[in-house]
Parts: sequence; C-alpha cells; structure tokens
Amino acid sequence: MKLLGKLEIKSPKRIAKFCETEHVGRIATIDSEGYPQVIPMNFVFLGGFVYMHSHIHGEKLDNIVRNGKAGFEIDRELEFLPSYFTHPTDASVADTLYISVVMKGVAHIITDKVEKCMALNGLMEKYQPEGGYEPVKPTDDTLHYVTVIRITPSSIRGKYKIGQHLQPNERRSLAQKILERNSDTALETLNVMGFAVRDGSVIQTNDEKW
Repeated sequence: MKLLGKLEIKSPKRIAKFCETEHVGRIATIDSEGYPQVIPMNFVFLGGFVYMHSHIHGEKLDNIVRNGKAGFEIDRELEFLPSYFTHPTDASVADTLYISVVMKGVAHIITDKVEKCMALNGLMEKYQPEGGYEPVKPTDDTLHYVTVIRITPSSIRGKYKIGQHLQPNERRSLAQKILERNSDTALETLNVMGFAVRDGSVIQTNDEKW
C-alpha cells in the first residue's frame, strides 16, 4: 500500500492533461452474456466527461442500452526496463515505466444535438488542430449518421511509474541506463522523468513532470 500511494497521480489537473493529450482510450462495456467487451476508441475529455463517436449500429451501443455501466482506460508505455538493468540473469525483475488513467462510470448515448455538436467539434479540435474543416452544427444532417457516447465517471484514478519510488542515486542510475540502451522512446522518457542529456550523461533538470 505504501508503494501504491507513491504511484498514484494525486493532481486532477495532471490527470485531465493526460486525458486531453492521449489519442487512444479503451471503453469496456458488458455484453449480453455478461462478459466485458473492450474496444479502442478515439476520444475527447471535456468538462470531466469522456466523449466518443461511433457508427449508429454496433455491439457496444447495444451493450450501453442494456447496461450503462462502463469502464474507460488510457495508458502510455514510456519505457521497458530490461531485466539486466537490475540482475544479470533473473528475467522476473524486468519492468515498465508508464502512465495510466482508469475510470468507472455510466455510458450514455447522446441525443441532444447541441451536446453532440460540442463533442464532435471537440474531437476535431483535438485530432485536427490545424483546422481545414467546417464545425458541425445542430442543423447538419451528418448528426443522423453518427452516434456520440458520453461516459460520466463516478471514479477516476491515475497511476504513474517513472522511478519516483527510488532513491535519488538509484533514479539517476536508472536514467543513465535508459540513455545508454537508446530505445526509440529513451529521450522522451528521460524528459518525463525530469532529466536531460549533456555530454553523454544524464543531468537532473527539474522535478519529475508528474
């Protein structure tokens, strides 16, 4: 429990920012046989709600109509930590640095045209910030051919693991190993951890970003 507390994202603003910047989330609904159905979706986080768009027919929509209870999950894998970072032969000590947000709540199919427009325009602003399109209006026929789903969260929990549970010297050593392994995500991970690179070594720039 002590470690879990250190891994928790306690700032609602940081959770909201993470939700606003990530591009793929996963909605979990309950199918007709009681099993969870998980589907990756584009989404936008507006006013504390999650909005997604969908075709007008589909199993997840049937699930929502039958039982509105839903989950939603967003994650970002920052860096895989190979086992040899910690032990020369023990594969069980391999680990991953990550950020994640998990929500539980109720899913609704939105019928109000103004809210549908807000959600659809919010999605476009997020995924196509350069513009080049006309905003959707309540009078547009397009609204008849798209479904908008809203999740109203009853709980939102964020977790992150970027070495914050380590002692400063251990954390710096981990950062140096990440740099030397030189994965495609190494520099981004070091930035999130609050490190920069100078002359082949990591230096602490500020507190970790989360």
